[in-house]
Amino acid sequence: MDSPTPPAAVALPRRRRLEPDERRAQILACAIDMFGERPYAAVSTAELAQRAGVARGLINHYFGNKRDLYLAVVRRMVTLPKLDDMIVPTGTERERVDASVHWLLDTIAEHGSTWVKVTSHEGVGDDPEVQQILDQADDAAAERLLLMVGLADSARSAALRAMVRAYGGLVKVAGREWITRGTLTRPQVHELLADMLMTLVTESLPKVDRRR
Repeated sequence: MDSPTPPAAVALPRRRRLEPDERRAQILACAIDMFGERPYAAVSTAELAQRAGVARGLINHYFGNKRDLYLAVVRRMVTLPKLDDMIVPTGTERERVDASVHWLLDTIAEHGSTWVKVTSHEGVGDDPEVQQILDQADDAAAERLLLMVGLADSARSAALRAMVRAYGGLVKVAGREWITRGTLTRPQVHELLADMLMTLVTESLPKVDRRR
């Protein structure tokens, strides 16, 4: 009687070695999730390394210490798409405003609670470098919003940019009510922000522009 043929050895899939940019992106993605889940002080780089499936030393290699990693998260949260990748809305003023608010809410929704925590200073507290990143992001967002609502030329006016940055404060608070507190739905936040932006575009900004 022939002896049974031994089962063929099952080849285990080889783990693909990630390129440095991929590995860095993987660590950053895990950090974004963790800083959105818990306060800054409660995030451990050892746990982050375990979740990302990397040696702890790689976090230091790519980002430095935990604060440097957090700064990278802040920059990622407030980075806007390149102008070449954006579609500037057309149509009536209200249609442009609605499209602009839709873009703002998509930006918030991409990373939800992490975006809220970063923009509301729930991270490392009163950190000048964090504040500088957020201030620069507010300026860029104001210019981008003026472009989207058809007032690109107005971006040259410091007063008009300041008014749009003030509107950005409302965006952050409304995002918090929607994402973190759940007191407003996305459609409700959209209507609030669209109505306020429409007033800004049709009434407040023209008044300031005439007084220059």
